[in-house]
Amino acid sequence: MVGRFYEEFPINLKTGEANLTQIYLQEALEFIQRQQAAHRPFFLYWAVDATHAPVYASKPFLGTSQRGRYGDAIRELDDSVGRILHLLRDLGIAENTFVFFTSDNGAALISAPRQGGSNGPFLCGKQTTFEGGMREPAIAWWPGHIPAGQVSHQLGSIMDLFTTSLSLAGLEPPRDRAIDGLDLLPAMLQGHLTDRPIFYYRGNTLMAVTLGQYKAHFWTWTNSWEEFKQGIDFCPGQNVSGVTTHSQEEHTKLPLIFHLGRDPGERFPLSIASIEYLDALRRITPVVQQHQEALVPGQPQLNVCNRAVMNWAPPGCEKLGKCLTPPESVPEKCSWPH
Repeated sequence: MVGRFYEEFPINLKTGEANLTQIYLQEALEFIQRQQAAHRPFFLYWAVDATHAPVYASKPFLGTSQRGRYGDAIRELDDSVGRILHLLRDLGIAENTFVFFTSDNGAALISAPRQGGSNGPFLCGKQTTFEGGMREPAIAWWPGHIPAGQVSHQLGSIMDLFTTSLSLAGLEPPRDRAIDGLDLLPAMLQGHLTDRPIFYYRGNTLMAVTLGQYKAHFWTWTNSWEEFKQGIDFCPGQNVSGVTTHSQEEHTKLPLIFHLGRDPGERFPLSIASIEYLDALRRITPVVQQHQEALVPGQPQLNVCNRAVMNWAPPGCEKLGKCLTPPESVPEKCSWPH
């Protein structure tokens, strides 16, 4: 968030006050109203960042929670989602609108406790492939179609939203490539469960896989000793010997396997001599082999960083007298230390 971001939408780092969530909310409400008035179907991707450090909230919400600034931001987010859902009802299109609420990762514990959430019993946080970094809550809302109050134990991925959206639109996924997403509608509408694997990557490295209740770690790593010594900690207060490692430890021959139903915190790996371990490994091994044999590596699209191409002087800034001078163009390979 550089360039014009803080120029146009100032965040008071001392008080935590910013009205950006309200601006996002008004844009969403007006967009929905315009589309409905024109009788056009619409897709709204509404991604607020108030709970991402630096955490902020608008003035009416500051100081209103017992959780500090982070709680204030959550209350404003909750209020905003409620206003969007109320508008859908008021316009009479709630039963024709599918709403899905989730996050892109677990809480960033590096910002905790003042500017970060909690991952409850799960291990570590954002930037890791432990459950605290990868497991998020999800809520599907579609009045008249999805029964209210039901809980599904279907394991899902954000990639599933692509396939699910196609299904909602009555379209078939492309057949000229492998599609990672699963159609979640059978789980949401009929309660059907599909036993499917989820693969956890950091960069090009397959770190772990979940299949059913079992999760196998082929590599363990939180962050480097160099970062850790500088105070960067993705697992504050959590230290599981041989699991939360600060060097990249390989377990590809004998993966660490956890039963997430009994041990959601990934604290007690199964004994490699146990029948349960061997049975889980027999199920997981062919799934991983099939995945790796069929995998077609994608071409990196985020490997070049250049501050000069960010939004410093958008069209029209001259009339407002608000053009910023971009820095010198210096393309370089991006650094992803985690």
